Amino acid sequence: MDFYRICSIFVLMHDAPARTPIRTPTRSGPDWPRPPSCLPAACLGDPPEGALITVAGLVILRQRPGTAKGVIFVTLEDETGVVNVIVWRKMYERFRRAVISGRLLRVTGRLQRAHSVTHVIAEQIEDISPMLDLLLAGDTPPDRPGPAEIRN
Repeated sequence: MDFYRICSIFVLMHDAPARTPIRTPTRSGPDWPRPPSCLPAACLGDPPEGALITVAGLVILRQRPGTAKGVIFVTLEDETGVVNVIVWRKMYERFRRAVISGRLLRVTGRLQRAHSVTHVIAEQIEDISPMLDLLLAGDTPPDRPGPAEIRN
């Protein structure tokens, strides 16, 4: 199993409610994982615009253009693709450490589509980089299945 697959499985399971289903039915469209469960990048087309979603992935790019008036653009990558995250100045001030130093982030925010580009407008940012160290060490949280159980 490759590194991205292990990371995405671990992130999708992290903090998901143990006794509630990840998916809940909706009347207005397809089903998608609701926060705190993470939505894979390939499924960003499922929720309607403005839906509250959670995404997670490795940080592959941070941009803070001088012309963007304090806005930071973060690109996350999971096993299925990339996610564009917009971090407004107030959110940056609130989650500064995670935005600056996080290697693996989980972001909850509103889905926005404009000009055939999908963004997540960040409302909460969590640095889950220590999970990478757990993966490398081969440890898993006590209430979660290990890699052998996931494969089966």
